Amino acid sequence: MKRHSVFEIRIICDPADTDRVTTALNKAFTAGTARTYPARDGKRTRLYVTADHRPAPEPFPSSEAAYALAPSIISEIGWTARTLATAECFTELDRDYYLRKAALLDRIALLDEPDLFSDGDARATALAAAVLLLDTDRPHIAQHLAEQGEKDPRGYVRRHYAQRARCVCDDFGEGGCLLHADPDH
Repeated sequence: MKRHSVFEIRIICDPADTDRVTTALNKAFTAGTARTYPARDGKRTRLYVTADHRPAPEPFPSSEAAYALAPSIISEIGWTARTLATAECFTELDRDYYLRKAALLDRIALLDEPDLFSDGDARATALAAAVLLLDTDRPHIAQHLAEQGEKDPRGYVRRHYAQRARCVCDDFGEGGCLLHADPDH
């Protein structure tokens, strides 16, 4: 079990510096919302922030590790097509669709990458799908994880796909199983 060392930070600053100080704290630590109170002198502001050391992001998994349990590319193409065909026009699909689509396009691009004479369309399409997933997730993830994803969007897809690619047939409320189309497998 990992232990986290959570600590409280108190800063007394000029009220005009509050936003700058809070931004700097969020870059340095995983920090909660700053609580603001007037200082005793009535001229400055006291900021209280609960913070935690920001752990270094884990490296992205290799494509082999991320897609080890993935259904075949043909199966995923079928799933993607069926999902789109059954969705109403202009319907925003759930995150699972965008993750699986980005992973599918990444896997297709990986097949194309060893070819020195390829024009890179598969890679560009995979990158675009990965950036879309990252942008979809951005409001819900820590800034340092978003920054890591910006450096390698396809690696970001691989991490999240590897986390999702497990059998959830027996897990109540987890949605459809990525590995088994038939829940009675």
